[in-house]
Amino acid sequence: MPSTRFFYREGRRTDGYSFFDWIHGYIYGRWPYLYIGVATGEHRLSRFLSGFWELISGVFHRKSEGNSDSGGQSFAHGYHGKVVPLEEACELVSIDQEVNLKDLEQIIPYDRARDIILKNPDHIVVLDCPCRDSRTEPCQPLDVCLIIGEPFAGFVAEHHPKRSRWITRDEAVEILKAEQQRGHVHHAFFKDAMLGRFYAICNCCSCCCGAMQAWQNGVPMLASSGYVSRISKADCTGCGDCLEFCQFKALKLEKGRMTVDEMTCMGCGVCVTKCTSGAHHMVRDKSRGEPLQIRQLIEKSAGRI
Repeated sequence: MPSTRFFYREGRRTDGYSFFDWIHGYIYGRWPYLYIGVATGEHRLSRFLSGFWELISGVFHRKSEGNSDSGGQSFAHGYHGKVVPLEEACELVSIDQEVNLKDLEQIIPYDRARDIILKNPDHIVVLDCPCRDSRTEPCQPLDVCLIIGEPFAGFVAEHHPKRSRWITRDEAVEILKAEQQRGHVHHAFFKDAMLGRFYAICNCCSCCCGAMQAWQNGVPMLASSGYVSRISKADCTGCGDCLEFCQFKALKLEKGRMTVDEMTCMGCGVCVTKCTSGAHHMVRDKSRGEPLQIRQLIEKSAGRI
């Protein structure tokens, strides 16, 4: 298919991107429902394929690193997400220029897959979420994964015509806002096999998302937004409305007042939108890394700030 050839050419032009990386990326993009379903253990073939997939994944990793030693790196180093509040997620789908930002260590604290290179950023495809699709009783709707830029959007649209559709920037923003209202978290996803860079925004819930469940089990697949939630004691009524929406289990109701475990809070901002008394607000926590503020990054790269 044309999109496969385009993906291959982009891989050839990407420094450090091996043929094994491309094969890995092709499998991930071509069969994401099998890939994610086996990884989460939800696919009906998981018990037959999980051992084989672990073996193949190990081969991909060793070949892409050029040796037999993984260097102690976990799966998260090559496949991970950055938590982004709604405003920053909307900026990512509203960019009207090509972007070339590399080695964003302060924002994406992983050794690999931390570039933002957007070609044709107005090319956006919404895909049925592979994580939700793998569950027996998934959260709805399914079409919430935003694939952004080329060669990724075209590849997904061409290979998954029944599970995806082209959308405009405005439609992408509406999806983000609707998911925020449902209490779901926006993650900017990066993957080494996807040319080592940002390729999607997923709208995640802890009951379906494989990355969030991995994070809960100690696999550091997610990076904080760079913010934490703080609560005004004077404004908190102790109603508990925000508690049920915290996807990271960072909130506790103690003695009639809500408290935040800042070490657990990932700074998604959902609690702010769900607090009817205005007690929650987000503050910068420099120990949690820098926010993914794409327009400021572009201006800084251009020397304007």
